[in-house]
Amino acid sequence: MRFASLLLLTSVLLLPHEASAQQFPVTLTHVWGKTTVEAEPQRIVTWGWGNEDAVIALGTMPVGIPFKSYGGGEDGIQPWIEDSLATASEPPVILSDTGDIPFERIAALRPDLILAVYSGITEDQYALLSAIAPTVAYSGQPWSTPWQDVTITIGRAMGKQAEAQALVDETTAWLQSEFDKHPALGDVTFASANDYDGAMAVYAPLDARMEFLTDLGMKLDPSVDALSSQDGAFYYSLSYELFDELEGDIFVTYFEDQPSLDAWLGNSYAANHPSIANGGLAALVGTELVASVSPPSVLSLRWGFPHYLDVLAGAADAVTRTESETQ
Repeated sequence: MRFASLLLLTSVLLLPHEASAQQFPVTLTHVWGKTTVEAEPQRIVTWGWGNEDAVIALGTMPVGIPFKSYGGGEDGIQPWIEDSLATASEPPVILSDTGDIPFERIAALRPDLILAVYSGITEDQYALLSAIAPTVAYSGQPWSTPWQDVTITIGRAMGKQAEAQALVDETTAWLQSEFDKHPALGDVTFASANDYDGAMAVYAPLDARMEFLTDLGMKLDPSVDALSSQDGAFYYSLSYELFDELEGDIFVTYFEDQPSLDAWLGNSYAANHPSIANGGLAALVGTELVASVSPPSVLSLRWGFPHYLDVLAGAADAVTRTESETQ
């Protein structure tokens, strides 16, 4: 399923921007210290999630990218970068994504820069990667860097800070213009969670998916913070017995396929949840669609956001109708 063609991505994202020359070396600060990039990188390897999206959107093809088992199909390539890779003169090596970093395979690619700006690499893993090439890790908490910061940081590392900022500005303006077509979304509160390991995994304000929605103008329900006992985490576990205390006008959740969603809704704690019973279920279904916003990237947003917006707006409109009918 495709919601934006390669032509749209190319015409909007990869416009040639007027760029001021960025001087090297450039030093970037991250969770594990500082990394200096001495010269414009020619052979980039990415690790984590969405890092290659920013590199490609900025006009460079990485020499190695991770296999994406979620939303990437059998070849591990997500649809918003499929066409770009297919037309590349030197397609990247698809690295395994089993959770273990393939250090030897990465070293064999002779990278001059490794980007893990959205990732959860440990200090030991960072040290091993840095022995191969200058490596830029995440800032703040693992797996929580906003897509804007990912794009700007990668742009700095590539010597394309001006282009990266223009890319963020263009994408932000497009997102906001699309969001503003659905004013009901600014009037509702929301909470988000998924069923995981015998409980509900509630996404905290720090989660990149939640930051994305609140940046647009949606309001995270106060119960999300009130029920949390884990400061600094991007999600926390909530028992089924307490699930109905997670409030909000709409409930946002993500499922791989419709049968899985239907089966979950067959549970009383799900079907009777106040937000869901009131028509406020906003379920994004399908691994590719879920991956496009979990978390979003500057490329994936153009592909998946229109459908995501339809799902969110449909739930907000349903809640608004229900409330007007009961008044």
